Order: sequence, then C-alpha cells, then structure tokens
Amino acid sequence: MKATLTFCIVVIFSVPLHAQRTDFACTDFRNADHLAAAYPKHPLNDLKSLADKLTRSLPTEEEKFRAIYVWVANNIEYDYSLFLKNKQKRESLKKPEDLAAWNKGFCLRVFKNLLEKQKTVCSGYAYLVRELATHARLACVIIDGYGRNTQSNVGGTGIANHSWNAVRLHNKWYLSDVTWSSGAYDTEQSRYVQKFDVSYFLADPSSFVQNHYPLDPTWMLLTHKPTLDQFLNGPLIYSGALLHEIHEMFPKTLNLVAAKGETVSFQFVKSGDEIIESVQLSVEGPNAKQTFDAHFQAKPGGRYCVDHTFPARGTQTVHFLLNERYVFTYVVNVR
Repeated sequence: MKATLTFCIVVIFSVPLHAQRTDFACTDFRNADHLAAAYPKHPLNDLKSLADKLTRSLPTEEEKFRAIYVWVANNIEYDYSLFLKNKQKRESLKKPEDLAAWNKGFCLRVFKNLLEKQKTVCSGYAYLVRELATHARLACVIIDGYGRNTQSNVGGTGIANHSWNAVRLHNKWYLSDVTWSSGAYDTEQSRYVQKFDVSYFLADPSSFVQNHYPLDPTWMLLTHKPTLDQFLNGPLIYSGALLHEIHEMFPKTLNLVAAKGETVSFQFVKSGDEIIESVQLSVEGPNAKQTFDAHFQAKPGGRYCVDHTFPARGTQTVHFLLNERYVFTYVVNVR
C-alpha cells in the first residue's frame, strides 16, 4: 500500500442516469466470483499485484469490478468497535477544531487497521475498492453522505456518516456499497457476521437513494431527486428492497397516525425481475408480535397494494417481507 494516502479527489465527469445491475442481467459472473475466492486474505501491501490477479484474465469491465467487489466484501472485516468509538467521540465533540483533529487521527487509524488487520469501517472499504479499481483501469470514486438504517438518520437533521462508491462501466456510472454487501453486526450474538449480499452491487439508483443520500446530489444518478428531509423521514428500507428494486412507497413517511379500526393502504412500485411469491406483515404492538401472510393486489406499472386494518390502539411497528425477506418498515400510532 502506498505510504501516502489520498483521501479525496476532484472528479469532473458527465454522469448518465439510471445505470443499474439489470444492465448486466445476461452477464455470467461465475468466473469473477471464482477469482475472488482464489486469493483469500491476500496481503494489502501491494494493491496493484492483487488487482492484477483478480482482473487480468477477465474480459469485461463489469466482471473486473465484480471480482474486486466480491474479494473486498468477503475478505475485509467490519471493525464494529472502531465504528462505535468514532461515533461516540464525534457526538461528544462540540468545537469544529476538536472534531477536525479527531477526524485526522481517526483516518490514520482506519488505514492502519486496514493494512495490518484487514479490518476497517466504511471509508476504508470505499478506499480499497477505489484503489483496486483504479489499478484495474476502471474509473471509480468515493461518495460521502448519509447512510440510513434503524440506528442512524431516522428523522432529525441528519449526520453525514457513510461512504460508498461509484464506478464507471462502459461510460455509465453505477452505485455500489461494499460495506453493506459484506455482512452485518448481529446484536443478539454481539459479533459481526460476514455474509455477501448482492443487493448493493450496481444497485438501482431509485432504490439506493432511499438509504444512501450523497453530499453531492449529482451522485444520486437521478433526474428527480428527493430532499434530505424526505430521505430522513421516509419509511425504513432494507437490502430486500434493493434486491426487488422497490423505488416508490406510499405512504411516504415512516411515522403514521391511524384510528382504531381504520384500514391503511400500503403501496409500493417494483421494477426488479425478482418474482413475488409471498408477502408477509410482521406487526409489533405494545404487547405482542404477529407475522402473517398478507393479501396483495398487483396493479399496472409494477405497483402493489397491501391493505391492513389496525384493531387495537397503541404504537405498532409494521414490517413488510417479500419472499420472507424484510423490505421496509412503518411505525403507526393507532389512536
């Protein structure tokens, strides 16, 4: 790895819109995945050598990027303890100069851990993907912005807390998040579980923007861009929504109010090729949790409708599952 690390670059490119994984629906990624599996825990002291091993025998740009992406996701471990320490420290610092000093030292620690332990946080993941892609002669940049999940950027004014990548393939830009593809922290087991999730690889921008909001709106890759307020207050979405390419939901806000006995109509638009075999609702009320199959209506234009009646008062969290995979969540205050 280079002794001097560059943390940001200025990029002036035209950015075509709506590039996504379905552009490569006919691409067979098995060779790329096989190469990614052939070099487990390869040292990071020579990134050019690693990039060559992963990509030189692959004929297309998308296969080269896939091999890099899968290798990083499967070989670099998320450093959850470092993430927590950074989060707690940033929240405690009030003066801009103190925050700037902490960030500078934290960046050095991120890359030291990446090189020596192959453990990192989102900025390290995004940096490594960019460097390997650059060595493979693929244009790739780091995108900084707001990542949204059950613990972060739910309401409020928002905190820029995440980094991901954009890569140019065949003169079109695509969005990917290797950090969220690599696995997740299991709170019940109190450990990081590494498991590859393809949902964030060359994702549909309309779905991706629902839990990734870039500081530079150009990198939404969308003609019609949501506001930051809409992002922070929309329904919570999960990787299943990206897998199914769900890009429009109604109601548009996470927190809803309904009367006891009222039927609420939930709708979503799906453009992905995944076939919906089942729709389930998991409803968590004040005293109980129920999961059950839900009747849904398929309408023209890829729109689906699910109606649910709330029989009891209290705050109820409503999770939607497609094919037994979580896709989005609402919180309903039933009065």
